[in-house]
Amino acid sequence: MKLDPFYLIVDSAAWIERLVPLGVKLVQLRIKDRTEDDLRGEIRAAQAICAEHRCQLIINDYWRLAIEERCDFVHLGQEDLAEADLGAIRAAGLKLGLSTHDEAELRSALAAEPDYVALGPIYPTIFKKMRWAPQGLERLAAWSERIRPLPLVAIGGLNPERIEGVFAHGADSAAVVTDITLNADPEGRTKEWIRKTEAWR
Repeated sequence: MKLDPFYLIVDSAAWIERLVPLGVKLVQLRIKDRTEDDLRGEIRAAQAICAEHRCQLIINDYWRLAIEERCDFVHLGQEDLAEADLGAIRAAGLKLGLSTHDEAELRSALAAEPDYVALGPIYPTIFKKMRWAPQGLERLAAWSERIRPLPLVAIGGLNPERIEGVFAHGADSAAVVTDITLNADPEGRTKEWIRKTEAWR
């Protein structure tokens, strides 16, 4: 499976409506602490936009809703993985992405036979508090060797200036949150990411 090298992560369908039409081809909808009805509405709105623009949509955490709404992808953290029904996810035809931060998490992720693995944080990040130190590029390269042929997603502290380094060390896709959503010009920054990842597309 091939992932687009630019992996956008946002917390609403409004962001998807704003940025996907610019040329984004891979986006994760990562929403926390909303009612099921709200979540379902956000997923449906995101699906419609992504279908129109031929963008892959990944739903974070909510695997039951992803199944019910006939999504293509779900991404789980380690706590969610422990509680998820992997058989149901597979039976529904969903592709599965998993987060990893250390050796134990990588082992549990690979045991679940995912379609891709994410490693982070590569660099210090302000997105959320992490109990893990930055992984660095050497760890990224080691992870890449170990999980082949699965795609590897790098996440955490990435910006356009760091793109070349993560791809040179084995990443297949670079995930970004705050470098775009906290930017003074999210649209301009998104276009910059698309342009600078073109060589790996």
